Amino acid sequence: MKNSKSKGANCSRTAVALLIETSNAYARELLHGIQTYARANRHWALHLTEQGRGETPPAWLRSWRGDGLIARVETKSVADAVRQAGVPVVNVSAAELAPEFPKVISDSAAISRLAAEHLLERGFRHFGYCGDGRFAWSTRHGGNFVRHLADAGFECAVFDSRPSDAEDWEREQRKLAQWIRSLPKPAGVMACYDIRGQQVLDVCRASGVVVPDEVAVIGQHNDELLCDLCDPPLSSVIPNARRAGYEAAALLDRMMRGKAKSPQGVLIEPVGVLTRQSTDVLAVSDSRISAAVRFIREHACERIGVEDARKVAAMSRTLFERRFRRLLGCAPYEQILKVRLAKARELLALTNLTLAEISERAGFSSPEYFSAALRKRLKTTPSQLRQRLRQGH
Repeated sequence: MKNSKSKGANCSRTAVALLIETSNAYARELLHGIQTYARANRHWALHLTEQGRGETPPAWLRSWRGDGLIARVETKSVADAVRQAGVPVVNVSAAELAPEFPKVISDSAAISRLAAEHLLERGFRHFGYCGDGRFAWSTRHGGNFVRHLADAGFECAVFDSRPSDAEDWEREQRKLAQWIRSLPKPAGVMACYDIRGQQVLDVCRASGVVVPDEVAVIGQHNDELLCDLCDPPLSSVIPNARRAGYEAAALLDRMMRGKAKSPQGVLIEPVGVLTRQSTDVLAVSDSRISAAVRFIREHACERIGVEDARKVAAMSRTLFERRFRRLLGCAPYEQILKVRLAKARELLALTNLTLAEISERAGFSSPEYFSAALRKRLKTTPSQLRQRLRQGH
């Protein structure tokens, strides 16, 4: 291992280089997570220069002498340069390059599942996936999205994206417009990332397809500025890039200290979904069930029950539950529980509230009941889930 530990005031410092772009929100969140780990381990000295995604390796890397690297290995030239550095490396890119390096990346199956569940909960029965043929991770997202919908009993139309499409946006735009028009309506569409989601929304608008009534669109990465600039604003799956950065730094630290002889990759689960206008719709033809579902979304955390939702629907309990299950694929109480658990998950990830405070705000009758529901549904405890979600923040 190359070693150039510089002497600090009281101890040597470990030199770690970061080949991570600063040009997008996900990468900057990775850097925040790495910084959190480095701050807690003051023997690290970080080296980072501004760069964009997919750029050639920086010139300084050829002469750099350090102890470890965290890199987004997304091109062959970067893969070759990182190999030549001759130090332990952790890859934080989902691209299928340099397989010899362990990866710390977002969990594709979990991201696609959240997107599918988000659209299913809105009553959609027709679906599409719009990926980007240049990226292997996009194909993985699409496969996972299709599989999750198949498990729920639904088919999904997949946009035939080719790597060469990106060379001519006008041609790809026409191809995408034709695909969107061919979808049975109303349809819920997952885009492989937020920029792709923005493109789908632009094509819908140009083609006269109404969003979200005819086509609802959800992206992933939750780049807040980009999502809010979309027309309409784009719903998106929220990854946990800070935790990914933190876990990558922790793994590299173990590797540099010889404590990870056969390092394995780490999959990071997403935080949740941020709903914006692009999916703020209920694709249910029954107006009374639609009203009940909206009531549940807005009031589930106020300790409402099935009877409250039934009164909104103004029908008998038996008819209400039968229609609800047929249109939404779950019982009314299960829908209430989903909303409460989603709120609790958000509070665990983003606040320091106590278990009692979280259970109350999420609408559970007691902390014990909240813990039991979490164990049954997610096979974990509140403290374990919080630790997973908050690592790196």
